[in-house]
Amino acid sequence: MDKHLLDILVCPLCKGKLLYRKKEAELVCLADGLGFPIRDDIPVMLVDEARKLSLDEVEALRKA
Repeated sequence: MDKHLLDILVCPLCKGKLLYRKKEAELVCLADGLGFPIRDDIPVMLVDEARKLSLDEVEALRKA
């Protein structure tokens, strides 16, 4: 992922910062508990395409 692109992307729901998870190929919004997929180096910033993170997953990411 391009660093400049990561700096300007925000959550489409709350406009909050996103956490880049390279291994999982997703951008995560901890505030909304959503993981947005990255397909072929293109972030899919659609709420309908996002996966819902479990509470345990959100807590683990906040501690990391």
